Amino acid sequence: MENSVFCVRLSLKQRYFLLLCFAVGALIFYQFTRNSPEVRRIIRMEGLRANSSQFTLEKKPFRILGGSIHYFRVPRAYWEDRLLKMKACGLNTLTTYVPWNLHEPERGVFNFKDQLDLEAYLHLAASLGLWVILRPGPYICAEWDLGGLPSWLLRDKNMKLRTTYPGFTDAVNSFFDQLIKKVVPLQYSRGGPVIAVQVENEYGSYFKDKEYMPFIKEALTSRGITELLLTSDNKEGLKLGGVKGALETINFQKLNPNDIKYLDRIQPQKPKMVMEYWSGWFDLWGDLHHVFTAEDMLPVVTEILKLDMSINLYMFHGGTNFGFMSGAFAVRIPSPKPMVTSYDYDAPLSEAGDYTTKYHLLRNLFSLYNTQPLPERPSPQERRAYQPAVIQQHLSLWDILHFTDKPFKSERPVNMENLPVNNNNGQSYGYTLYETTITSGGALNSRNNIRDRALVFVDRHFVGVLDYKMQELAIPDGKGKRTLSLLVENCGRVNYGKTLDEQRKGLVGDIEFNRRLLRDFIIYSLDMKPGFVNRLETSGHWMSMRQRPSFPGFFHGRLYINRFPKDTFIKLPGWNKGVVFVNGRNLGRYWSTGPQQTLYLPGPWLQRGDNQVIVFEEQETDGKIQFTSSPDYGMTVDVQ
Repeated sequence: MENSVFCVRLSLKQRYFLLLCFAVGALIFYQFTRNSPEVRRIIRMEGLRANSSQFTLEKKPFRILGGSIHYFRVPRAYWEDRLLKMKACGLNTLTTYVPWNLHEPERGVFNFKDQLDLEAYLHLAASLGLWVILRPGPYICAEWDLGGLPSWLLRDKNMKLRTTYPGFTDAVNSFFDQLIKKVVPLQYSRGGPVIAVQVENEYGSYFKDKEYMPFIKEALTSRGITELLLTSDNKEGLKLGGVKGALETINFQKLNPNDIKYLDRIQPQKPKMVMEYWSGWFDLWGDLHHVFTAEDMLPVVTEILKLDMSINLYMFHGGTNFGFMSGAFAVRIPSPKPMVTSYDYDAPLSEAGDYTTKYHLLRNLFSLYNTQPLPERPSPQERRAYQPAVIQQHLSLWDILHFTDKPFKSERPVNMENLPVNNNNGQSYGYTLYETTITSGGALNSRNNIRDRALVFVDRHFVGVLDYKMQELAIPDGKGKRTLSLLVENCGRVNYGKTLDEQRKGLVGDIEFNRRLLRDFIIYSLDMKPGFVNRLETSGHWMSMRQRPSFPGFFHGRLYINRFPKDTFIKLPGWNKGVVFVNGRNLGRYWSTGPQQTLYLPGPWLQRGDNQVIVFEEQETDGKIQFTSSPDYGMTVDVQ
């Protein structure tokens, strides 16, 4: 009798347990699907199609209201915040590039983790109800170093980028083998958010090989890409940038009706899309900060929508060119000009994720094209203007050379990409120090072989700067053998135009002293990667600021935070030019020449208590690091 009662009790417990499991499962399922695109809840029969004058999704008319946010330019902790703000603006589609040079920093070494977890980014977009247009390159432009192509490609002296040159196609195939297998399961047809994939990027403006675009298309489709294919070009590029089987889209900022008619003419009865509607513009060191007013922008976006076109705002949120990743501009100017660290772009969401006038006006406009009320806007991020961090210690550049890779001896100068460092992948970014011996004073001539800018020293005393404009320098007389040092900075490789194959950095050829070619160099690679910065931070060689610092040098201070860390901006009015590292992260370059005067420091990269700040400064310091709650991008000029 007792045994049968026990069995009944046990079965009741089992029933309650099963009921509880069912309830928990139902709750988890609801939470997972409630923010997902509506189409997730139905069987997917037909993805994005371009078979008539309107896009269709599941055979129903569909207008792409897109915006570009690059995961590699936004701290991972803020991905969700930025995408929620995009959704709340009335957009339905996220577009993003994929930077090959970050995902494969050395040949055969791949990184898709943490800040570079593309799969997590696309899953997040799906969970928030956003579709995705993926732009995997391999070339992305994007005002990004070498347009996203890895610099180790340039070790091959015969390299022909963006062509079917075997050295390039082999590398693309190897990268796509890793990348595309991560994307395939995230396509619409597999239940994912990716509704379209772009074939290369603006190839019509580069066109050097008629077989190249078919090669890239095949590289995508042969690896399992089945969604709608697109290309993207400006009006002139449309003539050469297309590929059979991909819908051509157009890029512009100012609307020219003739450009739309041309797009219609080359693709009759096809949907029209502005793949890059430039919501602002990029900035160059030594220029002014570009703005494109909301009053100028809104009528164009309104007209695009009235024409029944789809649109993607490039950028919706620009973010930051953290580290050494900003590119350079070289179109219709005598020599390249490097991009600034900020990629604010005067976009609808600011560099730090703030709402702007553009955002509010666009939200009102896009609400007219949404059938449901728009979601509430997420609360703005708080910011802090922390107390200045006083520099406590310094280290001369000349005292840290033992922290670098073993120096390389060479009879002739060697460009940074061909140095035997980083597992024979060369040096990609940062500075390279070249040292040789001279026995007199005289004229030092760069023969325009410095890429991009060199600080020149004799016996470690500063003499002057050589760059594209200043190509000759007087070296003072002195007795006996003296060390001539050139600290050469890669200021950023050109990201757009016909000169991509020529973007080697450092000393790219011979330099002359008194009309004789200099020989017998000792070369140090100063790429300032995290390992180097960590070794520097824990070094016991730091000197007190009571001892006069020498330049170039590293300067160490601490930012103490006693509460939950918030976003801030670093301001260095008493400094000249250099790089800032906080808790080992490279925030990017600063330069007093402007226009940018502040560096964005995200709160998630700070911690309660002490935060380590290291500044590499080339020429001068006032001994303190200031913080402000608002950015300073310099004097403005309207985009022309």
